[in-house]
Amino acid sequence: MKRTLFLLAIVFISTIASAQNQGKPSKSQLNAQKFANTLYLIENYYVDTTNSDKIVEDAIIAALKELDPHSAYISKKDVQKANEPLVGSFEGIGVTFQLIRDTITVISPVPGGPSKKVGIMAGDQFIKIDGEESTGKKIDNEYVQKHLRGKKGSKVTVSVKRGNDPELIDFEIVRDKIPLNSINAAFMLDNGVGYIKLDRFAQESAQEFKNAFNKLSAQGMTSLVLDLRGNSGGYLNTAVEMVDQFLGDDQLVVFTEGTHQPRQELRCTKSGVYEQGKLVILIDEGSASASEILSGAVQDHDRGIVIGRRSFGKGLVQRPFNLPDGAQIRLTTARYHTPSGRCIQRPYEKGVEDYYKDLTDRMKNGEYFHADSIHFPDSLKYKTENGRIVYGGGGIMPDIFIPADTSFSSKLYTNLVRKGILNRFTTDYALKHRDEMKATYPTFADYNKNFVATDKFVEGLKQAAADGKVEWDDEQFARSEKFIRMQIKALIARNLWEMQQYYEVVISEDDGVQKAMEILCNDKEYNKLLK
Repeated sequence: MKRTLFLLAIVFISTIASAQNQGKPSKSQLNAQKFANTLYLIENYYVDTTNSDKIVEDAIIAALKELDPHSAYISKKDVQKANEPLVGSFEGIGVTFQLIRDTITVISPVPGGPSKKVGIMAGDQFIKIDGEESTGKKIDNEYVQKHLRGKKGSKVTVSVKRGNDPELIDFEIVRDKIPLNSINAAFMLDNGVGYIKLDRFAQESAQEFKNAFNKLSAQGMTSLVLDLRGNSGGYLNTAVEMVDQFLGDDQLVVFTEGTHQPRQELRCTKSGVYEQGKLVILIDEGSASASEILSGAVQDHDRGIVIGRRSFGKGLVQRPFNLPDGAQIRLTTARYHTPSGRCIQRPYEKGVEDYYKDLTDRMKNGEYFHADSIHFPDSLKYKTENGRIVYGGGGIMPDIFIPADTSFSSKLYTNLVRKGILNRFTTDYALKHRDEMKATYPTFADYNKNFVATDKFVEGLKQAAADGKVEWDDEQFARSEKFIRMQIKALIARNLWEMQQYYEVVISEDDGVQKAMEILCNDKEYNKLLK
């Protein structure tokens, strides 16, 4: 089976060449012909009716899995969807939504988008779309995409239930191009420290970063925390452009090499917005690819301090190849290396299943909680510009280790999140009490300073858990109580304002950010760590 699948991996490369080559066919051409003959035999002699499109597609998928964990096949219908988060925009009405009890509920309208312009508000529920009932079991993400997205300039009418008003409000919305922002939050902490949360490396991320940086600089920022935790990567050129904001002209960012790809060095090319000044990069096991390029370059050039846990370890370069039917193969063509020479990619020789099980194994082995659980051989030892020891072998090991927070690891909290109960409870509360809350807390600053998730909220959550058939365990609640109360406050803030306010609430209990603040506010310790 594996041999047959491998033949397919080369068929697209060799078919055209074999038709043009009039000499002795190469091995690749023979293999392509061999696979084509196999398909012919199946289509014309197999006992039952077959679907050749599906046979080819399934074989491509299986063949690529034999190569490495990140080479992938994307069908024609999924190509646009796969590119959308990185291209950075789509066409639609511009709302962030959730399905709460089979009803489309607006979490927030996109600032400047068409929904915001006509007056759609957070908490609005879409009861009808173009006169058709849009609630009930038929409502899922695919339904929402089909009915609310559409070409720029096209119109859609939504009938909205707002608060306790029994009358529906009709809005005619003209669809437009909607930006997908990759920066979730940018705000000031104490003592001149700015905080920027980057979700992915999309087409416009570098410009978004510059805008956020300039905004914080105007507020007196003198040092920066760039949060890349959970950032799974994106475009290579965006990663280079981001690193360019921190390093000097011509400094090496990353180099790539592969059997068929000679070494290619990518360097800084222009002045960045923050080449001087104290810098902390936050990473964890969810930080991958472009996140590792940035944190690895900052670390190798001793430009800033990396804090958190060992990153994911994805250092394979994928190049897209378009297929004749509009589908696409993203084929691994090279490996990433940091400026010191470290290979970012962790081993995958044991197969895809073991590769993705690695994160679970890290937890079982104690790596999430104890830095000394991680062992690197001397053969993987490298040095930064200042001579500090760093290690290869997959992923970026931080300069300062922060153990995983266990306060949310109770079974109770997991079930409250997994079954959507915590989210529904806070969304419902914000819907019912929006006017009251906005009157009590006119600004987010008032809310953040004065709002407390009291026992009344816990009792409400407890009842919501019972309604959702989640067993409430007082011992588990005690274990996660502080975190659950903070999440109630943060999620209500998100529903009353925007996603940034969620981060502004949770940041006060964030061990990584607190450690970053401690380091950035101590010049002696900061400089010592870089030497």
